[in-house]
Amino acid sequence: MNLQDVIIIGGGVIGAAMARELSRYNLKIALLEKEAELAFGISKSNSGIIHPGTQNPPFSLKGRLCVQGNQLMRGLARELGVDFKEVGELIVIFQEKEKARLFSIQQEAEALGVSGLQIVDRLWLKQHEPNLSPDIVAALYAPTAGIISPYRLVYGLAENAMKNGVGIYTSHKVTAIIRSADYFEIQSTGGIFRSRYLINAAGLWGDKIANMVGIQDMVIKPRKGEEYLLDKKREHLTNHLIFPLPTPTSKGIIVIKTSDGNPMIGPTAQDCEDKEDLATTDQGLNQVLASARKLVPAISRRDIIAYFAGLRAVAGDDFIIRHENQCPGLINVVGIQSPGLTAAPAIALMVVEILRQQGLGLQPKPCFCKHREPFTHLFALPLAKVNKVIQQNAAYGDIVCRCEMISAQEIREAVKQGARTLDGIKFRTRAQAGRCHGGFCTTRIMKIMAEELNLPFSEITKRGPGSEIIKTTRGNEKNDSA
Repeated sequence: MNLQDVIIIGGGVIGAAMARELSRYNLKIALLEKEAELAFGISKSNSGIIHPGTQNPPFSLKGRLCVQGNQLMRGLARELGVDFKEVGELIVIFQEKEKARLFSIQQEAEALGVSGLQIVDRLWLKQHEPNLSPDIVAALYAPTAGIISPYRLVYGLAENAMKNGVGIYTSHKVTAIIRSADYFEIQSTGGIFRSRYLINAAGLWGDKIANMVGIQDMVIKPRKGEEYLLDKKREHLTNHLIFPLPTPTSKGIIVIKTSDGNPMIGPTAQDCEDKEDLATTDQGLNQVLASARKLVPAISRRDIIAYFAGLRAVAGDDFIIRHENQCPGLINVVGIQSPGLTAAPAIALMVVEILRQQGLGLQPKPCFCKHREPFTHLFALPLAKVNKVIQQNAAYGDIVCRCEMISAQEIREAVKQGARTLDGIKFRTRAQAGRCHGGFCTTRIMKIMAEELNLPFSEITKRGPGSEIIKTTRGNEKNDSA
């Protein structure tokens, strides 16, 4: 059994960012993820906002790491071939007397190092955001806010980490951890691993992982956020990310531009007990619609094409990132709620420094490869470039998903990059993410997956075991791939 230098538990954006950062060094590294694919936990429901740092306490860890992560994200996105767009954000107010709150938010953000902030008036808003409510009187403008695909960022980080030698193991749920004098023994559903250092980035289940090695002082509570995706025809509904004044528990229900074009509205912020409760509700829908329409009256219920909910991992008011002296070698990275996506590259740097301080030798690789070949997305290309791509490879002209204009070649490339489920295909390519939700393209995608993976249709799932699309009767298993 090989002894690893570092094992990371959790395959979301935090785990993937740490794996990629550690892959710069001559280390044996493994990442264990309980789901069938990476980014299937908290990261899959992330709004994709790269926050500027305007809504965090000025002396908080999350505030500092948010600003640093925002600054790092541009270079990281270029290296990984992931599309980052700097669209800016507006925190709007409806009464002149609320300007004092905007000035306070501005001062706290500037203390953190956020640049380019300015209070803009009604005339500026009318010129730059014509669809905003006429009742909005002013806003705090933060130009460094951006948007990115959260799942494609995870896959980019993970693929680059693998290229640099990291072992990534999905469907490996950790069931027990034994601490010996020299290493951790991590027992999982996929096998047993040993490692000198252990990083807990298990999201909602981070407290359970910590409990396995005797750390009992943290409790992670889920906070549900319901969000609603709008039709891509509404892509230009707003030019910026639109925020109301924040509340004590949330940045509020917002109008979100996404990197793929579909606007989103939400999320709610409802504390709950069940870490698997992803149900949406009529109450949540009505709350989100009412709040979003207060910001942008043109939003209609008819614009909504998808309902979903995500859970934030709440463990207090700030991130918990620390080495556990009572369990040497263990680093907990938990309670990473918003702005965790933004802060991910900065969190990775912080954890590497903690490992250095705890005695891990960090010898840089002379052959570290920091670049990843960008994925070809037809929907992101101008028509002239699309025609050129099709001329070079006719499979790009074979359109599988009409809603999002996804080709057969893109599906095949996604499988080659690691997609093993229909959701894995969707998160990498956007096939099935349009208004028809895969009603037209699912069977064709399954056919391509069956060919590429040499699997019968009955073994193709939506998100892993238990979500099979086709059920077969005993004795017909060999005939179900026709």
